[in-house]
Amino acid sequence: MQNKVVWITGASSGIGEALAYKFSKEKYNLIISSRNEIALQKVKEQCVFSENIKILPLDLEDLDSLNNKANEAWELFGKIDILINNGGISQRSLALETNLETEQRIMRIDFWGTVVLSKSILPKMIANNGGQIVTVTSLVGKFGTKFRSSYSAAKHALHGYFDSLRSEIWDKNISVTIVCPGFINTNVSINALVGNGKNQGTMDDAQAKGMHVDVFAEKMYNAISSKKEEVYIGGKEIYGVYIKRFFPRLFSKMMRKQKVT
Repeated sequence: MQNKVVWITGASSGIGEALAYKFSKEKYNLIISSRNEIALQKVKEQCVFSENIKILPLDLEDLDSLNNKANEAWELFGKIDILINNGGISQRSLALETNLETEQRIMRIDFWGTVVLSKSILPKMIANNGGQIVTVTSLVGKFGTKFRSSYSAAKHALHGYFDSLRSEIWDKNISVTIVCPGFINTNVSINALVGNGKNQGTMDDAQAKGMHVDVFAEKMYNAISSKKEEVYIGGKEIYGVYIKRFFPRLFSKMMRKQKVT
């Protein structure tokens, strides 16, 4: 895989960081991106083949900058074989207590940032005769839960968009993979936005007890390598997808009783 190029957003911590270590170990050329350039440098230094890694800071919220960032990323190695849309931000607040600005920010980062970046790189992949777009959503992209109304909406939107995109580009040698994490032990809940737009600042109990991020990265790597269309990765929470589908009333009762975030 020494000639393959992977671009990972949200690579300074959590899932993105673990993916960087995994893909580096497998000898891919990497471009790692996030807003935090210092953290990206630390990730690079800890990768097995750090000489094969380029750092490209970006802010998914700055939509007007993303087309230029895509051009910069492409020029670093002359191509991108796999784009992994992992960057984003979560939510921990009730809908009625979340201001519109916070809701719009979540949608701008999680949905529009991912869409704009993907659309910027896709024509280049097509011209290069192939590629793979991977988008990390969430199990709440399949069903809604308390405290995540806007986050769930953004993730549902990603499913609709990339499912449609897959059907449009299947004949152009471009594959689309949607990855739905459950509870993974990362700082996602610490960085999640509350109703007034500030970070929650604390770790959720379910997140703390979630799957180790390195285990998740291994499973996600296998799903990407197999070019799976959609995959659910987590603990028993993944059964919520099937309960919602086959037993919707039971699922609704479960959600009404939900107390933990």
